[in-house]
Amino acid sequence: MTLPKESYTPWVTRVLAQVIDMVPVVIAFGIAWGVQGGTGSQVAPMVAMLAVLGYAVWNFGYRQGTTGSSLGKSIARFRVLSEKTSQPIGFGLSILRQLAHVIDGAICYVGYLFPLWDTKRQTIADKIMTTVCVPQ
Repeated sequence: MTLPKESYTPWVTRVLAQVIDMVPVVIAFGIAWGVQGGTGSQVAPMVAMLAVLGYAVWNFGYRQGTTGSSLGKSIARFRVLSEKTSQPIGFGLSILRQLAHVIDGAICYVGYLFPLWDTKRQTIADKIMTTVCVPQ
């Protein structure tokens, strides 16, 4: 069953959540860049990459997979749910959904714009994974 378009999370709200989700990444790499600039050591960027990977697995795998919301999505007050069950999609599928966003970007980032005209406001990754974003 398809709900009215207004029942799904607007594109601008999804963009806001992505910006919020990227703040820890920017901070980690900013610190690493500063340490590397001050010491010349390559260790800081490697540590930052591991920290960012850990954050991504926690935020998009565990947190989003079990609650439906990443850090950014919880602040923006919406969740990613399965179209079929109306429940969070779990750790593995949530990681797979994040990887599917590569397709959104591969076609000149048009996939990320799909929510602007799609009746369920889905990206291509959402269509592949049969997920929808709905307000909390």
